[in-house]
Amino acid sequence: MKQDIIFTPKGYQELLEKKQKLLNERPDAVEHLRKAREMGDLSENGYYKAARVRLSFIDAQLRRLDDLMQRACVVEKEQTSRVVIGSVVTIREGQMEATYTIAGSHESDPKKHIISYVSPIGKALMGKMRGETVEVQTPSGTKRFIIQSIE
Repeated sequence: MKQDIIFTPKGYQELLEKKQKLLNERPDAVEHLRKAREMGDLSENGYYKAARVRLSFIDAQLRRLDDLMQRACVVEKEQTSRVVIGSVVTIREGQMEATYTIAGSHESDPKKHIISYVSPIGKALMGKMRGETVEVQTPSGTKRFIIQSIE
């Protein structure tokens, strides 16, 4: 049994956009493959092999996106004072302050400060309120963060 995959509305929209981009690229990839086949001997045709790899990549990505979309559960952000999926949370540890968006695991991108609700920090923040202190086990030891704001 396949489990639902949680997405924010923005994350699901990005999936739709990726799929549309791939669907737009596919006819060009099919055309390149057709042209490569017309060149004759396929065993030593690098253009044919490259065109086939490109089309296979696009088709594999489309299948992956279709699977994600079929299993997607889009979660609207609740209007609450607690941290939920979709919240933008600012935390502080000493002088260090960071702002994170809480999202589903397939949307997480730590470089963009988007973390999963199942990540160590995300899990610790879920359900907490402004002013609360959370403890997170990190490779460098236990960190204590104070929730500064929740949007």
